[in-house]
Amino acid sequence: MSQDQQESQDDDMQLRDSLEIDDNPSWRIFRIMSEFVEGFTFLAHIDRSVTFFGSARLDESHPYYQLARELGKRLASLGLTIVTGGGPGVMQAANQGACDVAGKSVGLNIQLPHEQRMNPYVRESMSFHYFFSRKVMLDFSAEAYIFFPGGFGTMDEFFELVTLRQTGKIDPMVPVILIGRDYWEPLLAWMEETLLRKYHTIAEQDLKIWTLTDDLEVATELVVACMDRQREQRLNQKGRTTKTPDDKLKQATRPMKETEQ
Repeated sequence: MSQDQQESQDDDMQLRDSLEIDDNPSWRIFRIMSEFVEGFTFLAHIDRSVTFFGSARLDESHPYYQLARELGKRLASLGLTIVTGGGPGVMQAANQGACDVAGKSVGLNIQLPHEQRMNPYVRESMSFHYFFSRKVMLDFSAEAYIFFPGGFGTMDEFFELVTLRQTGKIDPMVPVILIGRDYWEPLLAWMEETLLRKYHTIAEQDLKIWTLTDDLEVATELVVACMDRQREQRLNQKGRTTKTPDDKLKQATRPMKETEQ
């Protein structure tokens, strides 16, 4: 190899090294930007959607898996799109319910080395490298949100959605539904007793952000009614019933209510 060829190869290696995303902050920023652009573009064609949250560790024999599958089936049979994190457990159950009736089944997955994998009932999907960009897409992907029992990830997503509703970043007509009284009631009781009554860190109306029920008929009727009101509002304000990518981006970047810090 000549000296010129060696220098050229060295230059190529230096260029490749300089483009390594994991070692180059500038390229990480571009990767983050690309995930946001691709994410909102992906969401652009998803309409009338309901996002399910819940544990990735509940297998098909678990009662909550079966409830999530049945609710996904009911909502998909009404023409609604079922959106999940794309993984196993409750997410798989909801996607499976959609597939049971040949409904629309979407997964927004995260690339993890061990626990997360795309479940076989996802029909449209996007995978994310960063948790925070995936969370933004999950938080602004739907017109209704349903939470089943889960672990830290589910809790993280629940409190994020509740905070977005509390501060007006998400339309108050978007329902947040909790399924599983035995799981949620101790947490909700603690929030009322400790956050509201003892420390006064939340307001009375903050406890009305969510609806707790184990009745799938009640959950289905609430989703449909709230979604119909949202579509009627858009029709009156914008002359159309569907959300555009611009609508979803504006929702994600809207200012907080004046009453919030």
